[in-house]
Amino acid sequence: MTTQTETGALTQLGAHTPLPASPDQAVLERVPNPHAELAYCIRFAAPEFTSLCPLTGQPDFAHLVIDYVPGAWIVESKSLKLFLGSFRNHGSFHEACTLDIARRLVTLLDPAWLRIGGYWYPRGGIPIDVFYQTGTPPEGVWIPPQDVPGYRGRG
Repeated sequence: MTTQTETGALTQLGAHTPLPASPDQAVLERVPNPHAELAYCIRFAAPEFTSLCPLTGQPDFAHLVIDYVPGAWIVESKSLKLFLGSFRNHGSFHEACTLDIARRLVTLLDPAWLRIGGYWYPRGGIPIDVFYQTGTPPEGVWIPPQDVPGYRGRG
């Protein structure tokens, strides 16, 4: 796992960067929070997240919503996009994917607060939703609801 800490040391932004072969090979980068004196929420939504079933190799699909209140660092968005894309050919259960993403971001950023909602589409007829957060959000920060509806099939 690689971490870059200065904007001048970013290795992916502004350059053609191939999709990493696996999450372990993905380089997540961070930059200084330009408003570290303020408590605010950042949201990333990945409505087309994909990974592979570790047993069958069949694709799994999810809508991920990542909310965090940054401390000194924010994640560089292109590196996050490439990191999430690296799961495309990675075999892992829904719970592992969701929590691995959360833990990697917490390790990289040391945020004041982070939550992730993994809204997985059905596998074997059962949708699996996975949720994690680091604790109570800081007081006074507006944290909008994730508002991803439960899976209802066709209607």
